[in-house]
Amino acid sequence: MNLAPVQQRVADHIEKSLAALGIVDPRLAEAMHYGVMNGGKRLRPFLMYATMDALNASHALADEAAVALEMVHSYSLVHDDLPAMDDDDLRRGKPTTHIAYDEATAILAGDALLNGAYEVLADASGLTDSQRLRLIRGLGRAAGAAGMVGGQAIDIAHVGKAMTVEQLERMHSHKTGALIRAAVAMGAACALPEPHAEYEAALDTYARAVGLAFQVQDDILDVEGDTETLGKQQGADLALNKPTYPALLGLDGARARAEALVEEACAALAPLPGDTSTLRSLAQYIIARDH
Repeated sequence: MNLAPVQQRVADHIEKSLAALGIVDPRLAEAMHYGVMNGGKRLRPFLMYATMDALNASHALADEAAVALEMVHSYSLVHDDLPAMDDDDLRRGKPTTHIAYDEATAILAGDALLNGAYEVLADASGLTDSQRLRLIRGLGRAAGAAGMVGGQAIDIAHVGKAMTVEQLERMHSHKTGALIRAAVAMGAACALPEPHAEYEAALDTYARAVGLAFQVQDDILDVEGDTETLGKQQGADLALNKPTYPALLGLDGARARAEALVEEACAALAPLPGDTSTLRSLAQYIIARDH
């Protein structure tokens, strides 16, 4: 499975889903579209479809779930970029939503993307009511105070303060890792009409390790990358005095940690019945990427 076809598939379904939301204000509709369609890699939907392969299930069963996940991910980026949060001017090489529009519109666009995601999941086709409920509950938990929002709160509370590696991993397992784990768990929910404890435990171990590896590599790129390639300001975390893996472990230690996490992720896939090659390749890509 290649990333480009998945990106196009997700883009097509996002366009359909946005059109079906009945957005009443044209400027809000533009800002929502801008926030969710501005060049994201779609790694989370890719993870979801790769999970379907690992469980021998049709990708079509996960299309609406992939859209919902990207809407939630995009909402989080729109809000993270705001002056009250990370105060970023660039996202994926383009002006952030509050720069392209204004702060109030960016806040509302994020709110609308978040709420729209659950509407999309509630109407997901080809799934049982039980599967839709698992998807809604799982995404809500991953995106909320027990997951991504909670991790962001920990991040804000520790700017300029010392952190141990264990504290840093706890923060990122929620802030970044929660939606990555959700992508895999949602893929499993779409693929399995009934829960399967062994498969889901293996996938969660994989996803947790991949999520942390993703953040370690992000921290490395914040030190070694350049603004044009990254699509955001290089050195932004350093400028804000945020705790990072290179700051705590050094660059060589951070690279070693990322490689160990990828090994852990790939080893976890052994019990799965289907094709796990894409999940393995994706884990390797995460620490090889330059943006």
